Amino acid sequence: MKFNNLRLENKTILITGEAGFIGSDLAMGLLKTRSPINIIGVDNMNDYYDVSIKKWRLSEIKKEAERHPNSSHIFIEGSIADKALIDVIFAEQKPDIVVNLAAQAGVRYSITNPDVYIESNLIGFYNILEACRHSYDNGEKGVEHLVYASSSSVYGSNKKVPYSTDDKVDNPVSLYAATKKSNELMAHAYSKLYNIPSTGLRFFTVYGPAGRPDMAYFGFTNKLLKGETIEIFNYGNCKRDFTYVDDIVEGVIRVMQGAPERKTGEDGLPVPPYAVYNIGNNQPENLLDFVQILQEELIQAGVLPEDYDFESHKKLVPMQPGDVPITYADTSALERDFGFKPSTGLRTGLRKFAEWYKEFYQV
Repeated sequence: MKFNNLRLENKTILITGEAGFIGSDLAMGLLKTRSPINIIGVDNMNDYYDVSIKKWRLSEIKKEAERHPNSSHIFIEGSIADKALIDVIFAEQKPDIVVNLAAQAGVRYSITNPDVYIESNLIGFYNILEACRHSYDNGEKGVEHLVYASSSSVYGSNKKVPYSTDDKVDNPVSLYAATKKSNELMAHAYSKLYNIPSTGLRFFTVYGPAGRPDMAYFGFTNKLLKGETIEIFNYGNCKRDFTYVDDIVEGVIRVMQGAPERKTGEDGLPVPPYAVYNIGNNQPENLLDFVQILQEELIQAGVLPEDYDFESHKKLVPMQPGDVPITYADTSALERDFGFKPSTGLRTGLRKFAEWYKEFYQV
């Protein structure tokens, strides 16, 4: 197992995209398990989906922070594409560890709205890399570890499964995937040039309470509740490696503590302190089985009535542009280096989502 070379207690952690699904859960997970800790959250609070969910997540972080008086939490509303803002945050807060989760998400949205992906995922990430680079100016200790979100979408329509980080990923099938692959390339270049320890995490279909409404399980629930028809792509012949958000957070926290080591190569130059890992459930589920479990848990939680006619509200449709038939994570490297493998079962995770949904929307 990899040696944990960083303690998180008493460190200043910058989380970009903190009002997002994973960012908010990460902030709460750190406050619960690693206090005393100082968390700086940044988010542009865009309206890609219902902002009230983002505000609710921030209120939950605030409540958690109040339970830990030895820790501190600051939230800054702004975009990582605003270079001046990012430079000020780094100059004033001097983060020890940076977790970049701010990004424009969604495969299908990237087909119709490419501009926001370039702004957030490329320009924004460049600003973070530059700020990390300059954190070492004038002999400062600077950023000890940059952890950033990549995505399983970088694998495109890779035929070999499970997907390994050793696979070539040069054929993205969406702009979103292309931006995430670009992040990995940019981080590698900066790790090599400026000796910045960086780790990319390829997340596989993250789900859970207070998730993103554009994700299938959330969108299906909204539509079924309104009596609308849900569309199941590729005629149901899709498999997804669904990963529960608590498993993602546990993985991220472990990875934060294990920065790639700085080493000098035979040429006297830095060997890039760089790594990429998959975080997935290593157990792809058939989409039709997933929908069946979701239905059962929505009835169990009282979101939908027991006599709901699901068959009349389901439609099997062809594959969508940018989609892939299967996602399947090889998590052996994560297990080897951090002794961790996601393990939450789909039914457990969807039950927690259904219970949250009932409470949040007062169904």
